[in-house]
Amino acid sequence: MKTKQFFIFSFVLLVFGSLHAQKTPIYLDNTQPIELRVKDALSKMTLEEKVKLCTAQSKFSSHGVPRLGIPEIWMSDGPHGVRMEILWDSWGHAGWTNDSCTAFPALTCLAASWNPEMSALYGNAIGEEARYRRKDVLLGPGVNIYRTPLNGRNFEYLGEDPFLASKMVVPYIQGVQQNGVAACVKHYALNNQEKWRGHINVELSDRALYEIYLPAFKAAVVEGKVWSIMGSYNQIRGEYACHNNLTLNKILKGEWKFDGCVITDWGGAHDTKQSAFNGLDIEMGTWTNGFTSNKAFAYDDYFLAKPYLKMLKSGEIPVSNVDDKASRILRMIFRTAMNVNKPYGSLANEEHHNVGRKVGEEGIVLLQNTANLLPIDASKYKTIAVIGENATRKLTEGGGSSELKVKREVSPLQGLTEKFGAAKIKYAMGYASGEVAYDRVLKPKYNTDSLKAAAVKLATESDIVIFVGGLNKNTQQDSEGDDRRSMTLPFGQNELIAEIQKVNKNVVLVMLSGNAYEMPWIKQTTTLVQAWYIGSEAGHAIANVLSGEVNPSGKLPFTFPVKLADNSAHAFGAISYPGDSINQYYKDDILVGYRWHDTKKIAPQFPFGYGLSYTTFGYGKATADKKKMSSDETIEISVPVKNTGTVKGKEIVQLYVKDLKSTEMRPEKELKHFAKVELNPGEERLITFKLDKTALQFYSDVKKDWITEAGKFTVMIGASSRDIKAKVDFELQ
Repeated sequence: MKTKQFFIFSFVLLVFGSLHAQKTPIYLDNTQPIELRVKDALSKMTLEEKVKLCTAQSKFSSHGVPRLGIPEIWMSDGPHGVRMEILWDSWGHAGWTNDSCTAFPALTCLAASWNPEMSALYGNAIGEEARYRRKDVLLGPGVNIYRTPLNGRNFEYLGEDPFLASKMVVPYIQGVQQNGVAACVKHYALNNQEKWRGHINVELSDRALYEIYLPAFKAAVVEGKVWSIMGSYNQIRGEYACHNNLTLNKILKGEWKFDGCVITDWGGAHDTKQSAFNGLDIEMGTWTNGFTSNKAFAYDDYFLAKPYLKMLKSGEIPVSNVDDKASRILRMIFRTAMNVNKPYGSLANEEHHNVGRKVGEEGIVLLQNTANLLPIDASKYKTIAVIGENATRKLTEGGGSSELKVKREVSPLQGLTEKFGAAKIKYAMGYASGEVAYDRVLKPKYNTDSLKAAAVKLATESDIVIFVGGLNKNTQQDSEGDDRRSMTLPFGQNELIAEIQKVNKNVVLVMLSGNAYEMPWIKQTTTLVQAWYIGSEAGHAIANVLSGEVNPSGKLPFTFPVKLADNSAHAFGAISYPGDSINQYYKDDILVGYRWHDTKKIAPQFPFGYGLSYTTFGYGKATADKKKMSSDETIEISVPVKNTGTVKGKEIVQLYVKDLKSTEMRPEKELKHFAKVELNPGEERLITFKLDKTALQFYSDVKKDWITEAGKFTVMIGASSRDIKAKVDFELQ
């Protein structure tokens, strides 16, 4: 009996010891190189499991491999905050109580800061929130170029200039991804309007593609090492962008060596073969009602699901095709969901709110201050009127996929009341917005004549007026899904502003928008502030700038034209924007934004790079460390900048390059460097920039390559694209 018990005991020990001695599978071992783990996991997967990885399993998640312990991927909309939870199979809100977030400033505001350090803080903070919410992919940032002020999604992007967008997107990506969350740069590419976005075919030159519309995406991949990219809805030269051979295979995965995942915009796939062969990796949102609509439209019937598996089994598509897709998806899973070294993250804390406020303060742009009403000295005034719907309206709601459920949102009225005291502040709504239903703007639920009369009466009785207006996140304004109908301020604001200016000479206009707008009242305006959509801390950021606690230092990331016809996209008729509903031709080519205005000598209302301060800055003579440079050298350009005012402030020093003679058309000037510098009163600092031949090159449609031509160049140092303070010439040999 003892012998038998000993034998059983020994056998159990032997089996247990054998099992215990087995090594952890390589793909589960976080200490192993990712490429080894990818290869190992792929070797253990069935064909069906590989195919499963390529499609959604719910509104915002895609499949894992449960048999092997490989988790699914969870995604969330951004890029200004982590969106509330959405139901499994529909767009309805899930109704959770623990998914409130911090609303960070819209990316136009971040771009207006011209401060990559702010971009890094922003990216890390939103990355921490996404990580805490257990998201593996944050669907942002957006880097589509601001081509027309009518684009409904311009507020989500980083402005009109490819160099500025490139410099601002990289720190954002790195900040997000250091939290073990993949940034997903969007919308690749040429999604520069919302009207007909689902099918419009964009035709443009290679030069415009490479010089204007791709550089920020390239920077995201090559410098930012982004882990995922979202395709856009539109077509590019006859192929949908989510499965486009030119942009995905040849450029993204070929020229740029992108090793991450290409994810569709929701419903952006249209064909199984093209999805298979033209660079798509994960298909999301096709037939967006999921199982609730019809069994025939279940996730198994996505283009990259059953139809894809059938073609793989028949040999019509080689297995190597799905192996590449699965490898990319596994690589992203190991970087995110299976990364045991990622931090825990945090959600909607004071640190994150402070980041949002700082970005907002640095992005607010002072456009006009001729009467020196700003900064406001509250002791001078007994009554301060705050007028305008946007002073109290929630601007974190709406806008499409960027909608947010926030832990808190400080309105401009609240921020100004806290800053100047409730006894001084009197509020009038002034105007009311109408909702949009079936492409028709409905009448507001308020009597607009009464609102206007009450506002004008309050303005008459007050010592100073702060008007808070602009756009909002309704459809046909700053919102996904449709474009604006005009550049005019909506809801009778122009008439209201004119009436207020007639009865009170002390009027401060504070405009909240992600887009430019016409200013028929500008000649009667002494004080104008562009304050964007700032998010949770909007009221505090605005109040801090208006009071002078913070000296404004933002500058415009896009040009404000006087009228819509002055904009490049609208200068060539409807075929250039919005197209004929089938095709669209970018006839403005590389002359977008200030490149158009400066080259064609069309005066803007406010130029790219423009912004004032409560102090003044003086620029000295620009110098170069050499008069001639060879193509393998760099040249150093220096300029002294001095704070000539009485308060500390930040100046954004901008460097533009002009090619004096070229075999192909060049813009009047192009931004090639910038620096944001903080100076005390009387302090002077020498700002130095280094340029190499890449700052002088252009993409040749003739030679189908980047080229640098010998010749003379002028470096222009300025406070905006139109305010050039110093110049220096040199020659490239």
